[in-house]
Amino acid sequence: MRLLIVEDDLATAEPIQQTLRKSGYAVDLVHNGVDAEFMGDEEPYDLILLDLGLPKRSGLEVLKNWRSKGNKVPVLVLTARDAWHERVDGLKAGADDYLGKPFHMEELLARVDALVRRAHGKAAPGLEVGGVSLDEERQIATSPSGHEYELTGTEYRLLRYFMSHPGTILSKSRLTEHVYEGDADRDSNVIEVYVNRLRNKLGKSLFETRRGQGYLFSGKLKEALNKS
Repeated sequence: MRLLIVEDDLATAEPIQQTLRKSGYAVDLVHNGVDAEFMGDEEPYDLILLDLGLPKRSGLEVLKNWRSKGNKVPVLVLTARDAWHERVDGLKAGADDYLGKPFHMEELLARVDALVRRAHGKAAPGLEVGGVSLDEERQIATSPSGHEYELTGTEYRLLRYFMSHPGTILSKSRLTEHVYEGDADRDSNVIEVYVNRLRNKLGKSLFETRRGQGYLFSGKLKEALNKS
């Protein structure tokens, strides 16, 4: 999953970015409203963390512009704890949740995880599809045959995206957009390498290749058990 942090205070932004990266998210960072609005329109983020007090263009204006253009990206608004009117204005403008500053990173992460789950139609933490389960806290996958595998950061982000979209054909370009950060080397051919790594760990039949289209996490449990 790929997130965008919009925060002009580096002392606030960088610890958030580090925390979210450690939790398995690809995270981009911008510091003003103009860049934020552009990035939010151009990139397919799974969630945006938006401070309202931004230079060049206020966060509230950015949020209103997104919603007026039909951009439904989930938005977590960050506000000063005593600025209740900002929270109200943000929710009215289309924010999905808000968090007052200062905050504990554990609460921030819990709210981010909850919003991402909600966006993908999940009520509870953890993923289980086709006999594969994914421990999102430990970043460990369990195969249909019961073997546990520690995952690299890229393997984890890729598998989580596959398992959040079971039965959906995902192109290499779509996968790179959600697995890598904006300044990463986004060679779509590398995706094939990581898909093969997941196949070897979890079961080759779980990941179907659709020529000219991409990959599909099929969740064929019986075949996966035979090949794990």
